[in-house]
Amino acid sequence: MSRFKQLESFVAVATLGSLSAAARQEGIAPAMMGRRINALEARLGIKLLVRSTRRMSLTSEGSAFLEEAQRILRDLNDVESRISQGSVRPSGHLRVSAPAGFGRRHIAPLLPSFIQAYPDVTISLDLSDRLVDLIEEGYDCAIRIGELEDSRIVGQRLADNVRVIVAAPSYLQRHGRPSSPDDLLNHNCLSFGQQGNQAKGWLLRQNGQVRAIRVKGNLACSDGSVLHQWTLAGIGLAWRSLWEVREDIAQGRLVPVLEEFAAPPNGIFALTPERKHLPQRLRLFLDMLKQHYSSPSYWENS
Repeated sequence: MSRFKQLESFVAVATLGSLSAAARQEGIAPAMMGRRINALEARLGIKLLVRSTRRMSLTSEGSAFLEEAQRILRDLNDVESRISQGSVRPSGHLRVSAPAGFGRRHIAPLLPSFIQAYPDVTISLDLSDRLVDLIEEGYDCAIRIGELEDSRIVGQRLADNVRVIVAAPSYLQRHGRPSSPDDLLNHNCLSFGQQGNQAKGWLLRQNGQVRAIRVKGNLACSDGSVLHQWTLAGIGLAWRSLWEVREDIAQGRLVPVLEEFAAPPNGIFALTPERKHLPQRLRLFLDMLKQHYSSPSYWENS
């Protein structure tokens, strides 16, 4: 039984003067309230309350203990209030996982200013395209791109993620430009291995429906930056996030294709283990990401 629950029950009985009144206030049976008081007295080894037929009165030890118990409960409420309102400085360690390319561009550059604002927080950033298990591996947060499938975790959508199919001009000169989703079956498509959402195929919209095209190619890799380099080298087509290839498109190093068939954006999510209340340091970290990612100018300039 919680010590704080025993304290709360004792204070309620002492101030209301009745087991029944205290029990009604909390919505439990008087017998349960009595067991809590008995357990508290047994743990302390002293008598706190004298029970009569009509009312309960405090012993001298009970009066002294009541004052201290009320102070402890007030202090606890004050601490909880300050923390919930953000007036207590955040502290502790955060373990964060993110896709390698996205983390290098859109998480790592934001961390120095976050640590400067909250110097009592430390962060370990794991950059890997491997899908980590938050619960089994002890991560506080994982940034993922694509739809969520694990029911044990909770995801907050940070931003939309637009995907485009791109190729180098040299590849299109040699192999031609696809004009329909089915044309992809005749092209060398560089895929992201068998991980994540791309394992289901490249998603395109055709005739009002979203289709998953099972592409084929002679190279696959679980590292997005390697796929990016292969695409720039003219080896094949790739289905990449716009944040990764925006500058290459602007500079003419890559050319988008099948834009009229682009599927709706998927999401950039922050995943956390299922829990009712997040630590303050994690809430502030997620708020920082959402603040940056919600600005259109952030994506245009990064």
